[in-house]
Amino acid sequence: MTAGPTLRDGTTAEHELAALQREHGRPLFALLLRLCDGDRQRAEDLVQETLVRAWQHPEALRADAFESVRPWLLTVGRRLAIDARRARQARPPEVGDAVLENARVCADHAERSAATLDVREAVKTLTPEHREVLVLVYFQGASVAEAAATLGIPPGTVKSRAYYALRALRRVLPGYAADLR
Repeated sequence: MTAGPTLRDGTTAEHELAALQREHGRPLFALLLRLCDGDRQRAEDLVQETLVRAWQHPEALRADAFESVRPWLLTVGRRLAIDARRARQARPPEVGDAVLENARVCADHAERSAATLDVREAVKTLTPEHREVLVLVYFQGASVAEAAATLGIPPGTVKSRAYYALRALRRVLPGYAADLR
């Protein structure tokens, strides 16, 4: 703050604010810390804002009807805390960087569509026997036993064809190899 006007007793507003901070800062901070659910940074910001309000309204601090300015400061601080809480509730919650680092990355629609087209083209290159097994087991979700019954072949043959079909797809789709394991 810049040097403020000289007051009646010859002190500046900055000196008066420093005295307010020394005398009432701890109780004000304790109240605001409780109102901010233990968030020290928010409580410190609100203490500062309360003292700015005191600086902007020196007439309230010099009212002869009060023995102490502490009730005025605590009331202003409490109202500021309530306003800040309402403002936070009115907008979406803030997300910290740590949360974003752990967030799952979702591919966009265009990438997914391109991948689908690539897989369709690669599946067309398989032999009909391998394609049948792959479609039944991986795309339609049939079990090995169900696929074997549908195709009229032994379960071991279904497993073997599925293995070789995936192996062929890995060769055709090298960029997707990690997804095919």
